Amino acid sequence: MNPSTAQASVIVDELVRNRIRCVVLCPGSRNAPLAMALHRADELGQLVLHVRTDERSAGFLALGLSAGGGRPAAVVCTSGTAAANLHPAVLEAYHSGVGVLVLTADRPAELHGSGANQTIDQRGLFGPAAIAVDFPVAERRGAQNAVWRGLVCRAVAQAEHGRPVHINIPFREPLVPTFEPRWPEDLDGRPDGRPWTTSAAPRSVPGSRVDFPLPARILMVVGSGRLDRATAAASLAARAGWPVVAEPGRSAAALAGGAPVLRCGALLLSCGTLPDALGPDAVVVVGRPTLSRGVRGLMGTAPVYGVGDHPQWTDPQYVAEHVRGWLDLDDLSQVDGHDPDWLSAWRQADTTAATITDKLLAEEDWPTGLQVARDLVDALPPGATLFLGSSNPIRDVDLAADPRPDVTVHANRGVAGIDGNLSTAIGIALAQDTPGYALVGDLTFLHDLNALAIGPLEQRPNVTIVVLNDDGGGIFALLEQGAAEHTPSFERVFGTPVSADLSSLCAGYHVPHVFAKTPDDLRAALSPGPGLRVVEVRPDRTRLRDLHARLRAAVTESALR
Repeated sequence: MNPSTAQASVIVDELVRNRIRCVVLCPGSRNAPLAMALHRADELGQLVLHVRTDERSAGFLALGLSAGGGRPAAVVCTSGTAAANLHPAVLEAYHSGVGVLVLTADRPAELHGSGANQTIDQRGLFGPAAIAVDFPVAERRGAQNAVWRGLVCRAVAQAEHGRPVHINIPFREPLVPTFEPRWPEDLDGRPDGRPWTTSAAPRSVPGSRVDFPLPARILMVVGSGRLDRATAAASLAARAGWPVVAEPGRSAAALAGGAPVLRCGALLLSCGTLPDALGPDAVVVVGRPTLSRGVRGLMGTAPVYGVGDHPQWTDPQYVAEHVRGWLDLDDLSQVDGHDPDWLSAWRQADTTAATITDKLLAEEDWPTGLQVARDLVDALPPGATLFLGSSNPIRDVDLAADPRPDVTVHANRGVAGIDGNLSTAIGIALAQDTPGYALVGDLTFLHDLNALAIGPLEQRPNVTIVVLNDDGGGIFALLEQGAAEHTPSFERVFGTPVSADLSSLCAGYHVPHVFAKTPDDLRAALSPGPGLRVVEVRPDRTRLRDLHARLRAAVTESALR
């Protein structure tokens, strides 16, 4: 056994002992020792190996496997730009608090600075977004097994705390197994398959508790972040009679806490100044809301109390008066009284806004993004998992869909980019034994098209990808640059139509594709089925700005007067 083979075998064995069950591998030469060790572990049923040829997609696939499986997954690649292509996924994982193990093969020290091929300085490649674990190069000598195994345990422990971890491993040639003298030390791990070093699990409840009075008229806003934190805070909202505005990715968690989650909360907040009956005495922000300008406009109109991570709490407007790490029923004693009219007023406004929304959408020609979002969420089977793409799809669900407690919603809200969305959705579907769905825009779909490149020897996900193809960047039509005075520049530099034939692209990847031209077509296409498939819907982007303006005006007139 040569040094590189010995080291790779120990690393993979210790990953298995630390309950790393999903690994994404990108082929390469320098990472061949790891590739062979992983293949052997997969053959033995010790882990599940997913092979992908595009490192950027592979990184997001690992992110999805981690988010969907509740345990860190790993991604493995060769040296050079292959490693750099993992950076977007590492950034998303870091800002989402998802633990991922990133294993990059490297050249040994003597080849750095020598002009050797495919050689860059990979140490600390991802900066503060990943904890760096640098392996020593393997040598034919004793006293290395414990070091290798201990480093793996340290890396996994960090990932279990919700941090990406970069494990950089320099390998010397030979990179494939060779017939050499017996290795000079025993390479076995601990008895009974135990990890080399066990460590305590992360604390589930932070010690930072609310120690200040909470007024009766509180509006709670729940954004991305820990599910248990959202559910715990929602349980207090349920008892205290606080209305809750929950982003799609946390609405099920808030409902699980029994909270009165508003269907049209984000829509009501986007319509301008609230009437006195709906004006809160304080706003409790749980996690990290990022979707609604209405939520952003609410901040500072009343005292803001944050419930989130320390010291990296969410307060981009610098208006928070207090930030604590946890809120639950134990804090009920801090609530100053109960106002029964408070929740009643919000529920009445929410019901009115929902009625107005459904009436307006019923009068519109199908499809629009809002109609598709509402219809899709309504049609999903119980227990389904839904991934929402960045830009308009997640906002359409936020505005128009009725929250469902029996549907788990995921989204990449850490950095909220459109890169890697398909791969993340596929990773989540592979990690969970439930019907998987995704709703994305056409540019998001095209940006991660290589997610569909799944080889015939690989496990295929059961996921239906619904593509809102409005031929360009529809979200910009709703922003300042979509105003009429910017029409001369809009289409080329913001709308960016590409007129891609998604049907032909899917055919090239051997992925079934259908058009949904009516609501009935969409509902039929959403019936659970095996494999990967694409459903294309074509809304008219030119109607978008006017539709949203009319919706806000109607809600303002009927629900906020």
